[in-house]
Amino acid sequence: MVRGKIQMRRVENATSWQLAFTKRRNVLLKKAFELSVLCDAEVALIIFSEKGKLYEFASSEEMVRGKIQMRRVENATSRQVTFTKRRNGLLKKAFELSVLCDAEVALIIFSEKGKLYEFASSDMQKILERHYKTANHAQNNSINVQQKHQHTERMKQEIAELVQKMEMLAESQRKLLGQSVGSCSLEELHGIESQLEKSLRSIRERKDQLFREEINQLQRKEAFLLEQNKKLIEKSEAQQLPPLVQPGDNFSGSLSTQTQSSDVETDLFIGLPVMRSLYS
Repeated sequence: MVRGKIQMRRVENATSWQLAFTKRRNVLLKKAFELSVLCDAEVALIIFSEKGKLYEFASSEEMVRGKIQMRRVENATSRQVTFTKRRNGLLKKAFELSVLCDAEVALIIFSEKGKLYEFASSDMQKILERHYKTANHAQNNSINVQQKHQHTERMKQEIAELVQKMEMLAESQRKLLGQSVGSCSLEELHGIESQLEKSLRSIRERKDQLFREEINQLQRKEAFLLEQNKKLIEKSEAQQLPPLVQPGDNFSGSLSTQTQSSDVETDLFIGLPVMRSLYS
């Protein structure tokens, strides 16, 4: 594409390119805004920089520039002339930005009567799809950031509430221990006293319960040991040997018989002893 006989080329110097892009982008956005206001046109402008950053404009019913509000051209003929002139200038600026700064530009204009004028540095559909994906991604990121911020605020609030509760519990504990009671009113002291009495009752009830449980346990142990002892006695009695003398036996008769059987005959001999045969 040429302008007259001079071919337009991309700005190669990085610094010059950045300055040219910024200046022409701002001019293009400004002219799109002015066309939409002065001529009651619907304008949509999409610009992607060489690095992929998105800049966009879409006309709306309420737009102002600085402190001076721009108004629609009321005369129909003047409005049509203004529309034609500014539309052509806007299309030209869009083209120049796309060539000089290697930007991807899409411009859509609907006249007051609904006639469409458009410009795309490449494929219009691809630019619109790219815009949709980029804008949707940016919106999701914005929602995620907002959700994270809300979650952080909720966490801060919950932490503050927990800290407050902990401080109240610590203060209550100090008062129950008899500390920090100098500033307590009579009503507060009565409340602390009632709470202490209630705590003491609970402690005593728990002690009584533990004592009863311990006594029951000892009683069960005692009964078990007595039962074991009884079984051992019965087992020992069952294993005893019978006595040598049974009650009712004639002990004297037996003894007499044994005495008689043990008597020996004795004779008196005078003189030398004589060998006697055992068999005589």
